[in-house]
Amino acid sequence: MRTAINTIIATLATAAPAFAANGAAEEPGLLMWAFLGFGAVILVGQAVPAAMLLVGMVKGLVHATKEVKEN
Repeated sequence: MRTAINTIIATLATAAPAFAANGAAEEPGLLMWAFLGFGAVILVGQAVPAAMLLVGMVKGLVHATKEVKEN
């Protein structure tokens, strides 16, 4: 147990602090725009089938309520 505590203390004592860069932010590059575009394509690709499913469910509910009212 004591060996484990000494190992942890030695590791923490020798660890150097990390500092973030203090330079000004660069303008977004091509890679960032490609990443955002890819994300947009994924969102649209997921939204189109979801909208089609929602419209189909609403049509089914409306059609089912019309059948119930006719009977």
